[in-house]
Amino acid sequence: MDLSAFDFELPDECIATRPAEPRDSCRLLCVHGDQITDRVFRDIESELREGDLLIANDTRVVPALLFGVRPARDELSSDVDVQINLVAQKGDGVWECFGRPGRRLRPDDVIEFPAGLRGRILNKLPTGGLVLEFSPKGEGFWSAVEAVGKMPIPPYIAKMRPADSKDHEDYQTVFADRAGSVAAPTAGLHFTDALIRQLSDRGIGFERVTLHVGAGTFAGLSEESFKSGKLHEEWCEISEDVAQKIAECKARGGRVIAVGTTSLRTLESLADGQGGVVATSRDTDIFIQPGYKFQVVDGLITNFHLPRSSLFMLVSALMGTEVMQRAYGHAIKSGYKFYSYGDASLLMPRHD
Repeated sequence: MDLSAFDFELPDECIATRPAEPRDSCRLLCVHGDQITDRVFRDIESELREGDLLIANDTRVVPALLFGVRPARDELSSDVDVQINLVAQKGDGVWECFGRPGRRLRPDDVIEFPAGLRGRILNKLPTGGLVLEFSPKGEGFWSAVEAVGKMPIPPYIAKMRPADSKDHEDYQTVFADRAGSVAAPTAGLHFTDALIRQLSDRGIGFERVTLHVGAGTFAGLSEESFKSGKLHEEWCEISEDVAQKIAECKARGGRVIAVGTTSLRTLESLADGQGGVVATSRDTDIFIQPGYKFQVVDGLITNFHLPRSSLFMLVSALMGTEVMQRAYGHAIKSGYKFYSYGDASLLMPRHD
């Protein structure tokens, strides 16, 4: 497959550096089959039907950017200022991380952070990453990170402005619950508590699964991933209750609509082969591209994605590459905002 089919020109002015306020006032591009209409997100209920079931990702973003000091090793050396990015949790208090300056860090070094947080380097990875064991563990670890960590805003925003205190609220969904992500499931950022209640009053369900988003979400699509058909691994989970709600929705003829690509990847990863899902937890490296046959998901709410990315390939698999190229062309021409803090789209393929 030629990646050029998933390429497009995106002007810098289309990249949002702040979200719409209020959250549900952003624009909404609705694509039903090959029909494109412009709406406002808070009016999404008019595009849905009674009996539909929205499935969102309840992961909580960790303020994963930490600044600390590696104390001098001896009287001839000096303290070193260190920046650590949490990437993926490997165990209680054990994290894969990125560290700067990497060349001045080595196994058994201890890095001291504010709020009594400490991290010992267990080893350095061939990729250049680090594995750190933190203390305290458990709730003490999370409390310290919440107190001193900075929100890891996406690199395409970080190159335009630094993270600030406003990102701690803006880069978290209103239903975020389970800490573990280093990036937000951004389609969920458009929902407010009031909008969720409004949908419920219309008979539209809203349930949650979990996928902890890793730093790989910001990485470009590698040749290795493209050839292997697999992406970076991320942990996901669906509960017994949500699996039952999905089965009930399908039985009554309702549509299961994923809120974001992380929710979609979770649902399709844990599909049972009969239109429903298995209630379980595991890692997934699913790579959805044109030709994929969707087993669970009937539609998708999502933001606008990078060119030549696995996520643009995913939406092309759902709607058709030609349709998505036309939709994105319309969005760019009409001034929609792209990426994490940008506007949203509702993608509903035509079912014959």
